[in-house]
Amino acid sequence: MACILIVDDSPTEVHVLKSILEKNGYNVLTASSGEEGIEKARQELPDLVLMDVVMPGLNGFQATRQLTNGAETGAIPVIICTTKDQETDRVWGLRQGAKGYITKPVTEGDLIGKVKEALSV
Repeated sequence: MACILIVDDSPTEVHVLKSILEKNGYNVLTASSGEEGIEKARQELPDLVLMDVVMPGLNGFQATRQLTNGAETGAIPVIICTTKDQETDRVWGLRQGAKGYITKPVTEGDLIGKVKEALSV
């Protein structure tokens, strides 16, 4: 089954996302910062990255841009998963290279739908 990297600094959000994904048969890796997420993505080459935006240090927009422009990680789809639900945030996230954008709190149906959509491209 596909391997998904969750990059989020909130242990609660990581737990919620991980539970939904594992219940649906996905293997899950986690990182608690943008920097750690980029490093893990380079090492593990997951099939997909779920990226939070608001994190200390490197934010999710910056980390998404680095992943989508990276030689080793450019082919890995990134879905931004954040509480930021303004249209400008959505547009900016997609301009950084994200393949999808979902707002928290996520529903299982929305999350799995976006994941399947991104993995099938």
